[in-house]
Amino acid sequence: MNDAAPTLPNFRSDNVAPVSPEILRAIAEANRGPAAAYGDDDYSRLLNARFSELFETAVTVFPVSTGTAANALSLASCARPYGAIYCHEEAHIHTAEGGATEAFTGGAKLVAMSGRNFRIEPSSLSEALGRAAWGVRNRSQPDAVSITQASEYGTIYPLAEIAEIGAVAHDRNLSLHMDGARFANALARLDCSPADMTWRAGVDILSFGATKNGAMSADAIVVFDQDLVESLSYRLRRAGQTSSKMRFASAQLLAYVEDRLYLRLAAKANAVAARLGAGLAALPDVQLIAPVEANLVFINLPALAINRLAASGLQFARRGQDVIRFVARFDSTEQEADDVIALVHRAIAGG
Repeated sequence: MNDAAPTLPNFRSDNVAPVSPEILRAIAEANRGPAAAYGDDDYSRLLNARFSELFETAVTVFPVSTGTAANALSLASCARPYGAIYCHEEAHIHTAEGGATEAFTGGAKLVAMSGRNFRIEPSSLSEALGRAAWGVRNRSQPDAVSITQASEYGTIYPLAEIAEIGAVAHDRNLSLHMDGARFANALARLDCSPADMTWRAGVDILSFGATKNGAMSADAIVVFDQDLVESLSYRLRRAGQTSSKMRFASAQLLAYVEDRLYLRLAAKANAVAARLGAGLAALPDVQLIAPVEANLVFINLPALAINRLAASGLQFARRGQDVIRFVARFDSTEQEADDVIALVHRAIAGG
């Protein structure tokens, strides 16, 4: 007889997910005999061509081990030490990366902006840049804009909005960076091409996330503006992000985009989040904080109910006294979503 307590669903983060079987097979395949180091292997040599095909334009791809490295080093290639980078006030680069962008840029200032649905608004960006003290040496000089797709609250920039932001940035000769830690989730939701969501809308450089969606410590920087490549290549080496056994990251990235694997995995996570969001929104005393457009669900819930949920052993992230976050993984199930809905209902009722 097994008296072990049942395992409760884990919606704390998509980082808790396992590695997808397809990615594991790619790693095993790359683990056959010796291979050239530091990106001179056959897998790494394929990256630029494969991603250029995916994005329908010539790109340069640099595998990195973390999303923080992708963001900080991408922006370091765009901003001077005395520069300014405009981002949303909830952006990961501003709230959760320990000052990595400031460190790797050598001191560039993050200018945090508010915006509806946790997105920068093109009109607000234009106004902020109009107020910037251009050419004044005692003020940081605008160099770049960073948007997060999907945002930290799971909302998604429409294509037209990205293009508007891109136009505002380029009109002032600023670079546009996209933090795509959940790039696949946004792309699956919009059902558009990677090109349409990036360079065609004005994106110059992309932090391409894979780890949250089935990969194992393998993200990438995808460069559309080739003027950024040389500086970035040196910055990556100096930051310890030029892996000696790069073939294992490159093999993952190739497998990740093969046969639309990245979109299939993301669509599964999005569907579970949508089910979870709809079920939670139907409960008394529950309010969605943002539309559920990707794989994140944020809700307001009475603090007492949150404490009961935590005591139950359910894994989630708390964001303040009465706000919690659930994140669906590529391997989350509809049954897990239903179980969470039942647990929240019980917590509200006092059970």
